[in-house]
Amino acid sequence: MSLNLATLLTESTKRHPTNRAVILGETVIDYATLDAFSRRFGGALKGLGLKPGQHIALMLPNVPQFTIAYFGGHYAATPIVPLNVLLTADEIAYHLEDSDAVALVVWEGFAAQAQAAFERVPTCKHLIVAKADRSDVSAPEGAHSFTRLVATSEPVSEVPATMPDDTAVVLYTSGTTGRPKGAELTHFNLFFNAHFARTMLLLYTPSDVALATLPLFHSFGQTVIQNGVLAAGGSIVLLPRFDAEAAFHIIQKHRVSIFAGVPTMYFAMLHYPKAGDFDTSSLRAAVSGGAAMPVEVMSAFDAKYKVNILEGYGLSETSPIASFNVLDKPKKAGSIGLPIWGVDFKLVDDQNKTIVDPMVPGEIAIRGHNVMKGYYKKPEATAEAIKDGWFHSGDIAHRDEEGYYFIVDRKKDMIIRGGFNVYPREIEEILYGHPAVAECAVLGIKHESHGEEVKAVIAKKAGFEGVTAEDIIAYAKEKLAAYKYPRVVEFMDSLPKGPTGKILKRELKK
Repeated sequence: MSLNLATLLTESTKRHPTNRAVILGETVIDYATLDAFSRRFGGALKGLGLKPGQHIALMLPNVPQFTIAYFGGHYAATPIVPLNVLLTADEIAYHLEDSDAVALVVWEGFAAQAQAAFERVPTCKHLIVAKADRSDVSAPEGAHSFTRLVATSEPVSEVPATMPDDTAVVLYTSGTTGRPKGAELTHFNLFFNAHFARTMLLLYTPSDVALATLPLFHSFGQTVIQNGVLAAGGSIVLLPRFDAEAAFHIIQKHRVSIFAGVPTMYFAMLHYPKAGDFDTSSLRAAVSGGAAMPVEVMSAFDAKYKVNILEGYGLSETSPIASFNVLDKPKKAGSIGLPIWGVDFKLVDDQNKTIVDPMVPGEIAIRGHNVMKGYYKKPEATAEAIKDGWFHSGDIAHRDEEGYYFIVDRKKDMIIRGGFNVYPREIEEILYGHPAVAECAVLGIKHESHGEEVKAVIAKKAGFEGVTAEDIIAYAKEKLAAYKYPRVVEFMDSLPKGPTGKILKRELKK
């Protein structure tokens, strides 16, 4: 038995070769062309000497080259490592080293940071630069041109016979204990998650048009929009950077029927003053994830745009869909819905005992076809996260009498800023590198549009009284991606601590 994620594209190309697959601005790529370009990129990887199982990293925004490289990697049986385009050179270098990526595909606008990182990682052998002008085959010294590789390489003729449990994508996530970890998602994990999105969640058809403004390097946009829609033979319209006005223009121009976003996007569209100038009648369904959707925002958006926003829940480690409100069952505002088909949830207490009574909070544990095979090269972290076949999410929820789940807290200190996960420990380690910082703690504070904002509380060393909040923010901004660095800094003489000397974040949150 074999299974490869590229089959999603292969089968849709057979059925709908002339359907529009990917649209960006005036560029329209049909299925036959998308498949041909992807096969050629797979051939290019083989021509560069990559072997099945070796990893390639993608640092691309929502542009056609992302989808071409993504499926091209699967045609070459080389697992994909999607990277956030906002990462700094230090962060990119870490991801390249930790993932053992032997090639990095980067968008021209981020090439400077990527090249600086690439030159520090000798195990990464190939830098491939993609450009907006697809007729431009030039590339920086020591790099390959994405356009030239696709234009000159022999296409892969057959889908590789990868196994269902072979790694397809390594998605980096983090935690409270330090640096990001790569969740290994298999071809079956991602294939079935896309199948659920297509056939049981949004009932995609070949005539559907979806707006892809969620980053494709993130699991939500990758599975629910890219893979799910392409599996159905529908069209995805790319929006590299979310902007409410641009989103409305695309919805009207392309008769978008499916929108997927994080709550901050819905908030921006709901409050956009000229929204009434656009025809949004084509919208038939919308989904939200990545952070808790405020009930008042959901209700107002549903009423204003005549849609039914379905809220769900998932993690990088679960491909990502784990639970959802679905079309054929009543929606409960504020709920993350029911576990998806074939997936089990249970709530456990601090002793890992199962909680059976409704309305009693506990940590969500997940078992099913969507759970990763483990963290790449981190068996101890894998064993800590997956116990007796159950993945422990770190999220606290309760379950009502009808089986719907409601998130009530996070066991981890993770902050969700604008749909992006921000991990305090990673930021704290950076801040401790500042000579003025004696103690620090990073936590999330409420924010009207982003959901949460990053705040740092710092005790300064003697002799650094003149260091300001702006100094700290500027220092962090140089070393962290734009969505991570703290926008708010508060100074204290000392931070509250427990009897063991551990900083008590719960006291700071009060």
